Amino acid sequence: MGRPTYEVEYEQMLLGRHALAAHGGRSKESVLERSSYILLSRIRVQGPMSIGELSDAFGLDTSTLNRQTASAMRAGLAERIPDPDGGLARKFRITDKGARILDEERERTVGSLDRIMADWSDEEIAEFALYLRRFNTGIERLGKRPWPRP
Repeated sequence: MGRPTYEVEYEQMLLGRHALAAHGGRSKESVLERSSYILLSRIRVQGPMSIGELSDAFGLDTSTLNRQTASAMRAGLAERIPDPDGGLARKFRITDKGARILDEERERTVGSLDRIMADWSDEEIAEFALYLRRFNTGIERLGKRPWPRP
């Protein structure tokens, strides 16, 4: 394949096609679209965010985020609130239902990862997580969009 980055590209492409949480049954209510999963995860870590803040964070235009937040609100996963800091823009926060469904989805994904890496040692898993974080922070640095981590 040539340079090792070609191998990384290929494996990253394959990783993108796997839906880790899809292994096992889910109720219709608990199914989260990928965009909602990421949106709710960001709001949970950062706290309430306006459309403008979400646009800056994700590097997406406001019309895209308006569609995503409207979908999350229709599903009862997020709600609009006055800015807790007193600003004029209304902000989005995760609802109790959104937090519950996000937690369920995350637990399914972690369960899938546990099964996938059942024969890995804790040290190997920690090292893999370290490399993934390094890879992601490199992307964030180039895009000038750091992602907050808990």
